[in-house]
Amino acid sequence: MPEADSRDDSPMLRIFRGREAPDLNETQKMTLAGLTPIIESGVARWVGAGVGEGNVTKLLFALPTMSLTYAWFKSGFALPLHSHNADCLYYILAGSLKLGTEELGAGEGFFVGRDVPYTYKPGPEGVEVLEFRTVDSFDMKFQGKTEAYWNKVVAGMDAARPNWPDEAPPSGAPLN
Repeated sequence: MPEADSRDDSPMLRIFRGREAPDLNETQKMTLAGLTPIIESGVARWVGAGVGEGNVTKLLFALPTMSLTYAWFKSGFALPLHSHNADCLYYILAGSLKLGTEELGAGEGFFVGRDVPYTYKPGPEGVEVLEFRTVDSFDMKFQGKTEAYWNKVVAGMDAARPNWPDEAPPSGAPLN
C-alpha cells in the first residue's frame, strides 16, 4: 500500500469490481437476529425452497461507516417481511419491484430506516438493486411469527422457482 494511503487523514481512492465481489452470505457482514423456533424453522424452509437459486447478493464495497451491496432477485422471489438494524437506501438498476402498492423501476429507489419492517416483490423480469447502508455489518430480523406466514412464503417460492433457470439479470450485466 502506498505510504499516502496508510495515513488516517489521507483521502482514499478505492476501486472495486463486481466480478471480484464476495457473496454477502460468505462475508458474515449480515447476521440473523431475533430468531424464535418458528422463525428459525420458517427460514430453513424458505432457504430449502430455493433462496440460492432465486437471488444473488454481492458485497461490492465496505468501510466501517458504509457498505454497498448488489442484489439480483429473480421474478416472483418471495422476500419475507424483515428489518435491518441500519438505515438503507435502495437504488433500482434494472427490472422492477412492488413495494406495498407502489411499483418502482429502473432509476427509482426507496429509503428504509433502521428497524423498519419491509418487503418487496420483484417484477416479471426480476430486479437488480444497489443497497447503500450506513454501516459495514448489519442484522436481518425476520418478522413472520406464524407457521401460516412461512407456509405462504414457501408457496410463493414454489410458484416462482420453475421460471428461474432461464432468467438472466434484467440489466444484462455479467455477474462473474
